[in-house]
Amino acid sequence: MALSRRTLLGLAAGVPASAALAACGSSGPSNGGGDGKATYWHLSGQPQEGVRTGAVERFNETNPKGQIEVTTFENDAYKTKIKTAIGAGKAPTIIWGWGGGTLRTYVEADQVDDLTPWFDENPDIKNRLFPSSFGAATVDGRIYAMPFESVEPVVLFYNKRVFDDVGVEPPQSWDDIMALVPKFKAEGIAPFSLGGQSRWTNMMWLEFLFDRIGGPEVFQAVFDGEKGAWSHPAAIEALTKVQDLVKAGGFIKGFSSITADSNADQALLYTDKAAMMLHGSWSYGIQQTEGGDFVSGDNLGFMNFPPVEGGTGDPGNSVGNPAQYLSISSKASAKQKKIAKDFFATGVLTDDEVKAWIDTGAVPIRKGSEKLLAESESSEFLQFVYGIASNAKAFGQSWDQALSPTAAETLLDNIAKLFQLSISPKQFTDNLNKVIGK
Repeated sequence: MALSRRTLLGLAAGVPASAALAACGSSGPSNGGGDGKATYWHLSGQPQEGVRTGAVERFNETNPKGQIEVTTFENDAYKTKIKTAIGAGKAPTIIWGWGGGTLRTYVEADQVDDLTPWFDENPDIKNRLFPSSFGAATVDGRIYAMPFESVEPVVLFYNKRVFDDVGVEPPQSWDDIMALVPKFKAEGIAPFSLGGQSRWTNMMWLEFLFDRIGGPEVFQAVFDGEKGAWSHPAAIEALTKVQDLVKAGGFIKGFSSITADSNADQALLYTDKAAMMLHGSWSYGIQQTEGGDFVSGDNLGFMNFPPVEGGTGDPGNSVGNPAQYLSISSKASAKQKKIAKDFFATGVLTDDEVKAWIDTGAVPIRKGSEKLLAESESSEFLQFVYGIASNAKAFGQSWDQALSPTAAETLLDNIAKLFQLSISPKQFTDNLNKVIGK
């Protein structure tokens, strides 16, 4: 899950690229693309899709003998199709992704190229990107993906108009969050919007609660495969607190049937039906695009997730996506691989693309963009995001991307059950401990 990290989860099949890309459209899975073409699949949804396809259009205009053809997909459809295509040896030349656990599975199956030598030969390309972006691109000390696009922390958004009408202030602690719930409910306003059917939207709550209560080392133990890591006392407390919020009616009624791909969760916030929403920073661009004068009228507030009383986590920490990532299929032809590397070198995070990301309300991971951020109409939000990204002592990668696909699917399935109150915190931890290291 419009979207950048995830382009709003959906069950739709591949969505054709825009008419403007008709000359380089693709009909479906293939690692071919013709003698002079490389293939590239990425996520659909505006405004981010337009930035991605625009970068390809500019590259194609200046590289007539090394074209890239694009196919776009909604999030869930993409995850399914890319997995199938890679397994069948028919991956696109350029593989869009989030790094982390999924990238590791590609590496272990020898499905993507090691880009370490290329970065060694092109140090200027590496040095112009945020150093923090390379963590999720690295497996066993080797770089297998090109970090690009933007840094996307998860942000607590709130509707200033609703807060003013009810006469309350943004929460400064977990206790404040719980105290606000009955106040909004009494006015017929949902305290929090949530597209719970998409599951990863629920996950953001646990990512922050784990961090704020026990610090980043709680999930790090899970990531490192430590036996029983999910049973840490801080984890049990976090799981219990999120169920307390569900039981208190903290989320919009029927949240488990709302999908993020429809942007219904966003609309609940900007139409005053919900007071707050925990979501990725890409939400700003969606609300700016779809919310009328909600953003331009200064009705959207934003803040980092507040501390939890008694917690040991640094309240400056963040979670989310340190970047997005491009890998090269090991099955691509030599010519296709050259086109991909040329695109990485001259077509990714160009001045035009950096400006386009900033115009969507995103902070690109290219160094030296502070002046452009300050000059943007969205400067307050962009500088807020830049501050989070540059000052956080810990920036945790989204769990479903950090873990292996097997563990991630078990995680998302159990998170949905946790929010539906159909399993207890102990049942959750028992189920997740079974897939540690898988």
